[in-house]
Amino acid sequence: MTREEKYSIARWAMEHALGNGAQQARVTISTSNASQVEVREQKIDKLEAANQLNMQINLFVDNRYTNISTNRMNDKEELARFISEAIAGAKHLAPDTFRGLPEPELYYKGDGEDLRTVDNAFSALKPQQKIDHATSAEKELLGKDDRIVSVTTSYNDRLSGTLMVASNGFEGDRESSYFSLSASVSVKDGDARPRGSWNESSIDHNDLVTEGIGTQALKRALDKLGQQKIKSGTMPMIVENRLSGRILQPLIGALNGAAIQQKNSFLINMVGEQIGSGLMSITDDPFIIGGRGSRHFDSEGLATRKRNIVKDGVLNNYYIDTYYGKKLETEPTSGETTNLVFQPGTLVLEELIASMERGILVTGFNGGNSNGSTGDFSYGIEGFLVENGKLAMPVAEMNITGNFKEVWNNLVAAGNDVRLDSSWRLPSLVFDNISFSGI
Repeated sequence: MTREEKYSIARWAMEHALGNGAQQARVTISTSNASQVEVREQKIDKLEAANQLNMQINLFVDNRYTNISTNRMNDKEELARFISEAIAGAKHLAPDTFRGLPEPELYYKGDGEDLRTVDNAFSALKPQQKIDHATSAEKELLGKDDRIVSVTTSYNDRLSGTLMVASNGFEGDRESSYFSLSASVSVKDGDARPRGSWNESSIDHNDLVTEGIGTQALKRALDKLGQQKIKSGTMPMIVENRLSGRILQPLIGALNGAAIQQKNSFLINMVGEQIGSGLMSITDDPFIIGGRGSRHFDSEGLATRKRNIVKDGVLNNYYIDTYYGKKLETEPTSGETTNLVFQPGTLVLEELIASMERGILVTGFNGGNSNGSTGDFSYGIEGFLVENGKLAMPVAEMNITGNFKEVWNNLVAAGNDVRLDSSWRLPSLVFDNISFSGI
């Protein structure tokens, strides 16, 4: 289905909804073209491809709201009946006066520059090239160490598109592409089977790192040989950049309008207040050229804006969509993150380690939970004991516990090793006074 055909059927569905009892309507057509190659034991274990086309319709009927979706768009008679039945059903729902489309002046007007979020050569990539990526990553591991138990390598790609029309004036569409290559290795260590993994990803296929994936995965597995618990205590903690999002995610979740309105956030009424150390500055920047999270509008059509979420530890903004903006009697800011950029420091990870007298470098999280209302958390971790600026031994089967308010106020350093292939551009982070439970 071409772009013009999608707009045509989306407008038709919207007009049908308006002509059959809906006061407002929004139609979103989503597309996805994805493939995966998985290699194990020098054989192709999985070879998948999927094309998806879906229409979602938000219907606002007599102060009531319903959301329907379908992938059957070719038969207008069937689609018309589907929409009409949904409108009739919506009239039996409880009224909700806060439901409605955004104010038109908040919409994206279509005048933004190209953010380069899609590789236009996506469709030209041949299946054999994808297979070669996965098999070459495996070849880096074959015969490299007698302790290897299993190896799995995987190539993935995806081209996603969103097209949206709303009855009060919005029209817009966007696309993004994604390529990734990963390897996972398990090795024998007595009765234990430590596992190491590594992955690389990119928006443009030509930028995808395809060498060293398997080698790095094996190194991370072998580095875990001899893992053990150590004595419980309160120590500094380094979280490597690939895992920093696990520490940040509960805080970002606490900034969501739904969590604020439903009193399920430990950051209620904290705008303008200190929520972290002065080293904590986070910007939401939707306009990074080639950024994984870059976009001109969100899932409601709201124009995105560059915003300082946290500046020098002070909270400046929440993530609030139209619905919760009305409930909270505040202007919506968008309920979604784009590119979250954490202000980096000046030291590489090795220098952060070298500056630590005794603490733990966390390289993996294993389960756990956090309480959105209080900020309390408990996570299983693995990594390395650091002593006198060096990695002393691998550790595992330990837990960290605490409260995120205290954790972020105990942020004492940030690395300069920001990963640019993620929409959350985070460096390695160093926290003081973390409670570790071991033996």
